[in-house]
Amino acid sequence: MTMLEWAAHAALVALLLVIIPFAWRLEKRIAVLRGAGGDLRDGAADIGRATEAAEAALARLRATAEQSGRLVAERIATAEKLRDDLAFLTERSEVLADRLDALVRRARPLAGEGAAPAPAAPDRTARSEAERELLRALQGRR
Repeated sequence: MTMLEWAAHAALVALLLVIIPFAWRLEKRIAVLRGAGGDLRDGAADIGRATEAAEAALARLRATAEQSGRLVAERIATAEKLRDDLAFLTERSEVLADRLDALVRRARPLAGEGAAPAPAAPDRTARSEAERELLRALQGRR
């Protein structure tokens, strides 16, 4: 072998000695990245499972909200009926209170003439048909 061939072989060996540590470090980094790739796949799978769980929870939340909305609507309907009944009773009681007030005013001059008259028993037969129906309906709700 010639001197030139020995020099080329020596240069090649020197380059291999320099490149081997770099190759070794590169192999270690590739192994770390491959391991991290597995972790990345695991993380993606965890995110997928969490997304599915969140979607299921959202569906349950929607169902609960719809059910609550229906329940509130039913209670509002019942409350409106009761409000109407109370408005009718209030109007009727105002009319009766005005009649009673008028009777008391007319009876005051008579009270000075003699003993106080006995309070009149309420006339239960004087109720209108509407009042009787309302009382029946209210007693049925209790």
